Amino acid sequence: MSQAIVVEDLAYHYPALDADSAPSVFEDLNLQVEQGSFVALLGSNGSGKSTLAKHFNAILLPSGGKAYVYGMDTLNEDDLIAIRRNVGMVFQNPDNQIVANVVDEDVAFAPENLGISSAEIRRRVDHALQQVDMYEYREHAPHLLSGGQKQRIAIAGVIAMEPQCIVLDEPTAMLDPKGRREVMETIRRLNAEKGITVILITHHMDEAAQAGRVVVLHKGVIRADGTPKEVFSQVDMLHELGLAAPETVELCYELNREGMELPLDLLDTESCAQTLYECFKA
Repeated sequence: MSQAIVVEDLAYHYPALDADSAPSVFEDLNLQVEQGSFVALLGSNGSGKSTLAKHFNAILLPSGGKAYVYGMDTLNEDDLIAIRRNVGMVFQNPDNQIVANVVDEDVAFAPENLGISSAEIRRRVDHALQQVDMYEYREHAPHLLSGGQKQRIAIAGVIAMEPQCIVLDEPTAMLDPKGRREVMETIRRLNAEKGITVILITHHMDEAAQAGRVVVLHKGVIRADGTPKEVFSQVDMLHELGLAAPETVELCYELNREGMELPLDLLDTESCAQTLYECFKA
């Protein structure tokens, strides 16, 4: 499988008055993200998640090392437009990404700025709204929509650019449970049905458990990288980093501390409940 993102020996220092006092986020970070994969990026506040994500479409540029997007070096200014066409960003607050008074005009904003023809923009907008199940709201005012609907409109605006990869930086942090479900269903569908690479930054472990791969950052260092079952079964390590496992895993962990011997890879409620039933029935 081809690589969407390749980070080699990445270093990044926040701007400072002099280079010697510039705070460092990364010094020697290496990471590859395969095209078509769904990766969850976890870490406590200050771990470097958002800083790393902003290297994926050249919002930030390396202080050292390299970040490649579909083979393009982010330090090459000539590739900047192509990089941002290939990697779309969705942020935490959808209100900050809505720029128009009508939904379809908002979704059309980015393609219009790329100089795409009117007929092609119409096709892309309709297609993007259909992909996020918001086509029937195309003539609505965005500010009258729910938080989850607004975030899906923001995702549609990115889809209209037809990127190969979408990076979502805590897209459900400001949403209620219904809105979170709507957004996660949209993300999973885009990955599974359209083959779009998804990189999801989240503090919600149940969301991360839906990814195919989980990467845990701590102080700019990758501390864990594997499937959700492999990573979330390392409960002591997660606690050490100020993180938690999904609630089902935490429940089994606590019961094991009381003398039981339950597996720590039960990520969904049904499998956890069935295991507990079998255990107590015996």
